[in-house]
Amino acid sequence: MFRLFENLVDPYVPYAETDHPPQRLWPFIRAYCGPFRRVFIWTALFSVLVAAIEVGLISYMGRLVDLLVGDPAQVWAAYRHELIAMAVFILLLRPLVQVVDVALLNNAVMPNFGTLIRWRAHRQVLRQSVGWFENDFAGRIANRIMQTPPAAGEVVFQVFDAISFSLAYLLGAAILLTVADPRLLLPLVGWFVLYGLLIRWTVQRVGPASQAASNARSAVTGRVVDAYTNIHSVKMFAHHDQELDYAKEAIEDARRTFQVEMRIFTIMDFFLVVLNGVLIVGVVGWAILLWMNGSASVGVVAAAATLTLRLNAMTGWIMWALTSFFRQLGVVAEGMETIAQPIALTDAPGAPPLRLSDGTIELRDLSHHYGQTSGGLDRLNLTIRRGEKIGLVGRSGAGKSTLVKLLLRFYDADGGQILIDGQDITTVSQDSLRRQIGMVQQDSALLHRSVRDNILYGRSDATEAQMLDAAKQAQAHEFILGLTDPEGRRGYDAQVGERGVKLSGGQRQRVTLARVILKDAPILLLDEATSALDSEVEAAIQDTLYGMMEGKTVLAIAHRLSTIAKMDRILVLDDGRIVEDGPHSALLAQGGLYAQFWARQSGGFLQVDDDA
Repeated sequence: MFRLFENLVDPYVPYAETDHPPQRLWPFIRAYCGPFRRVFIWTALFSVLVAAIEVGLISYMGRLVDLLVGDPAQVWAAYRHELIAMAVFILLLRPLVQVVDVALLNNAVMPNFGTLIRWRAHRQVLRQSVGWFENDFAGRIANRIMQTPPAAGEVVFQVFDAISFSLAYLLGAAILLTVADPRLLLPLVGWFVLYGLLIRWTVQRVGPASQAASNARSAVTGRVVDAYTNIHSVKMFAHHDQELDYAKEAIEDARRTFQVEMRIFTIMDFFLVVLNGVLIVGVVGWAILLWMNGSASVGVVAAAATLTLRLNAMTGWIMWALTSFFRQLGVVAEGMETIAQPIALTDAPGAPPLRLSDGTIELRDLSHHYGQTSGGLDRLNLTIRRGEKIGLVGRSGAGKSTLVKLLLRFYDADGGQILIDGQDITTVSQDSLRRQIGMVQQDSALLHRSVRDNILYGRSDATEAQMLDAAKQAQAHEFILGLTDPEGRRGYDAQVGERGVKLSGGQRQRVTLARVILKDAPILLLDEATSALDSEVEAAIQDTLYGMMEGKTVLAIAHRLSTIAKMDRILVLDDGRIVEDGPHSALLAQGGLYAQFWARQSGGFLQVDDDA
């Protein structure tokens, strides 16, 4: 039975992705509800049916009281079939309706709705550009991805479990009292107006307070995760107390915002108790008065009393359900600040894949300043021919890494073009562009997975033999065989830890090199590819690097000038422009900036101070 309901909706059903998600709350939630429309209709119908049955039972209890006033034998003789039918209904049909209602909500809707939102939200966020991720805490992004789906699920749960049920119940109660005596409806209507005003007061304050509290919690998560991610720096600089103070500031802000939220609930509870007292005295007192005047039977008084006591018990639950509903809406609204952000860096409509023939790269008046007036690149023109090996040097901030990021289209340039084999990279699909480029970065962070998974990230369909051969070329095979992790996994199955922290810098770099060797892309970008290697390993791997470059178009950034001295050409960047261009020997002979860098090297590293 469980699988029947659990499989009513596929949370991974294909859908049309959008670069501009809805920016308003209800359209945002409604966008995720499409696969659930039919299930929602049935859930609402059964919720109303359960409420109708509850009110009907209370009404029948009043009738039963009136029946029991007579002689027991006569009552049984006259009404035994009715009583037996009611017993069968209560024992068999009512549980059946109830279980369908609960199964629709608990098994069909709740697990799948949250899963669908989390899956689609994660897909949406992964489509954002690198620059987008650089402008926020990874912890806060992850927190919003994790807390928004259960909050949205709670919203849906309260709609069907509380709001639709309670509205149907109140309507049924009004009908019951009207049938018994229309005058009994007056205190119920008066109470309902006051109750509605209390709900309005609470809701107007809970939504903003909840969103503020949710924002504060996300800030706490962002700061705490930031400390954990950079724990080496925290320990190295002995900033334990400073990090605690930094986190405490956010934690205290979260406490204050939560206090504001809880004050609203305390005020609500007080007035709710007063209102419920008015309801009980008004309806039951009036029913007793009608009975004393002979206008109502004992059964009417019993039904009215049962109904108001039931409403008294329900009102607190309804109010909490409504406040929870709007509180969770506040959480969803906060999550929208991340999930619903438009995708700024997109493929052109119908963008074709990059068609690579020889790997020629051409830059035309390329400029990018990260929204500033200076820095980055300034009207750069360059042609890198097929199979050409280019070294790139310059002071810090000269624009070297910016050029690499633009080639990968991590950003769109402020001006100019990048063409590969005559194709503007903004007109082809981003995935096809990046599949043709291999990149070894200075920051050789790895995924928190096995060594094998990290190397195969370069080409997931590679064979075991190809993977092992790539590791051997990167001088990584020997140390990998000696790895173990706390769970006892060894060699290529050993986990490397978050960002590869269980490996040394040189080991991480060699695994990264193995991954790029396995990818075997025709365009190769090297950003300080050997910076984490000691001299002995670097010497052993130099042949591997030059072997990787064979037949590829290469752009290599280096501060250790000896690593690029054999390149076909070396470009010297300064203030975002190419100021020198030529082979190593020619640049030395010019006696310009490159010659100064070479002369001022210490241990093979480039002195990048502005005074150099």
